[in-house]
Amino acid sequence: MTGTYRQLPDAGELFLDHIAHFVPDMATAGAALERMGYVLTPFTHQQNSLKAGEKPVPAGTANRLVMLRRGYLEFLTDVVDTPLAQQLRAAVARYVGVHLLAFATDDAEAAWKRLDEAGFAPTPLVHLERPVGLPEGGSAEARFSVVRVAPGVMPEGRIQILTHHTESIVWQERWMAHPNRIVALTDILLAVGDPQEAAGRFGRFLGRKPAQDTAGRWQLETDRGCLTFVPPATLPGLLPGLEAPAAPVIAAYGLESADLDESERCFRAAGMTVERLDDTRLRLDLPAALGGTQIVCAEGARMPWR
Repeated sequence: MTGTYRQLPDAGELFLDHIAHFVPDMATAGAALERMGYVLTPFTHQQNSLKAGEKPVPAGTANRLVMLRRGYLEFLTDVVDTPLAQQLRAAVARYVGVHLLAFATDDAEAAWKRLDEAGFAPTPLVHLERPVGLPEGGSAEARFSVVRVAPGVMPEGRIQILTHHTESIVWQERWMAHPNRIVALTDILLAVGDPQEAAGRFGRFLGRKPAQDTAGRWQLETDRGCLTFVPPATLPGLLPGLEAPAAPVIAAYGLESADLDESERCFRAAGMTVERLDDTRLRLDLPAALGGTQIVCAEGARMPWR
């Protein structure tokens, strides 16, 4: 556990763990994030293996992270020509922005077996590693077990389930005190052709039951974090002026701020396009180097689509 927040799920729980922006130029993306008041982890190349203890090989991708008190934001780019890097480049060619949703469980192997039995045909369990610097000097390997499915099985993006094995290495206090006061990842908004079908499929994928809200929108609650599925035609009413790519698309995501006024000040000082929706919510359309839209809420406030 880090600080007053519990990062990882207990047995039987499922958390919205992180999202990932796919970006073509990490230098430009990182500079934009730092101007916005985010503290970033160093640029790190990823490695993976198909068996625990097996010598890892380059994954073809590298990242920088925005670590939060609950969850985190990942920014991925390609560095070596591998199948995973090719998938990333194809996604970036479609649009720069959020292409990955990751959910945390305490047992990735059990999740793999459940998905296999449910007919999702998951690819072999991947053991991912990346070196992480330590506050006292030196480094250690952050380790994850990741469950993925073949491209296209979940057309909304790269949807995966993982287990963290090295919490204290990943969530270091020095990377979680952001000047903009953002503390948590809370919500995902997906625009899809058939919200009921997509919500049901995600429900089978995640082992959770979706439900309709009072407005008729389909939602899927995890033990930490919520997914909302809407038809593309409703996006202009929810987020006026949003220029979203063709569906299916991860259209926006929600963040929690410990001080909404300070968040707004940081974003405006960085030259971001910020809209104050009301006393408890901001809308932030991110620059082209990052892509996507964030809705930032004060503690206890809800997203415009909930």
